Amino acid sequence: MEPQSPHWPKILIAAGAVLLMLGLLAWALQGKLGWLGRLPGDIRIERDNFRFYFPITTMILLSLLLNLIVWALRRLWG
Repeated sequence: MEPQSPHWPKILIAAGAVLLMLGLLAWALQGKLGWLGRLPGDIRIERDNFRFYFPITTMILLSLLLNLIVWALRRLWG
């Protein structure tokens, strides 16, 4: 039997690379995605000294997009 090597270092490196790419993308698109978070269905309540913001439509849209990406990657490398 071969000893199994732990996979968590590779997972951490991949997660770090993904976060770095997302950060660079967010920095490059700064100001161009102002509509994101202000979609119809996002809940925003503003009073004198109170603000409540719940971007439910944006979260659903991002969830669908991320699920599509994960599905495509699994299909490609699965």
